[in-house]
Amino acid sequence: MSYGEPAGVGRQPSDSPASVRANRGWWDADADEYQAEHGSYLGTADLVWCPENLREQDAHLLGDVQGQRVLEVGCGAAMCSRWLVGQGAEPVAFDLSAGMLRHARAGNAATGVGVPLVQADAEHIPFRDTSFNVAFTAFGAIQFVADSARLMREVARVLRPGGRWVFATTHPTRWAFPDDPGPAGLTATMPYWDRTPYVEHAADGTPTYVEHHRTFGDRVREITAAGMQLVDVVEPEWPAGHTQVWGQWSPLRGAILPGTAIYVCERP
Repeated sequence: MSYGEPAGVGRQPSDSPASVRANRGWWDADADEYQAEHGSYLGTADLVWCPENLREQDAHLLGDVQGQRVLEVGCGAAMCSRWLVGQGAEPVAFDLSAGMLRHARAGNAATGVGVPLVQADAEHIPFRDTSFNVAFTAFGAIQFVADSARLMREVARVLRPGGRWVFATTHPTRWAFPDDPGPAGLTATMPYWDRTPYVEHAADGTPTYVEHHRTFGDRVREITAAGMQLVDVVEPEWPAGHTQVWGQWSPLRGAILPGTAIYVCERP
């Protein structure tokens, strides 16, 4: 069952418990529709970083994963982890949503690639210290948690020394613009520095979907405070001939504004 159209939309505070409840419920309800709309684009065993269609097979942001223990944070249907199995990695994938993990299990069954799956909150990663060589997420978890600084510390905790952490999010500058793929999305109307969460809520005021904004500076400080080093930021350009419209992403906006930021980090 889908939540349907929210009764209200706006900017309002949302702490960790409220964000977890809202986003678990939203992704559980939306999982089938999301897969129906985006599943063919994302594939059953592929690592697509963003709507700009940047693929790991071309970008090599994770480095050599052969024989490496890899953690996928906010895995959705786990197509990225299944692709990594084909590259010789040993991935484990987790997500907050039981609905999305249901699709992950179906993908495992359809492909015969048995990626281990765990349901968990990204602010409380349920693995031992120094368990993984690599951690990553392609638009999972980061902007849906209230305390992304804690998430960074958790990732640093489970990474081994020399480990790599790569995460893709909506480009921070997009938060100054309306969430519109058309001409209306080309004019900044909101302060870039307003970190008040975007919240959709039901008629009784209960949040049903939450996203949290952080500036570029915020992200850098979160990464370094967690004891990691930022070694690269990738801002994919919209490729010629790419006509896919995905929510606020479109060829029109992509020709003018960056839509995605991918942060490449390492634990010393």
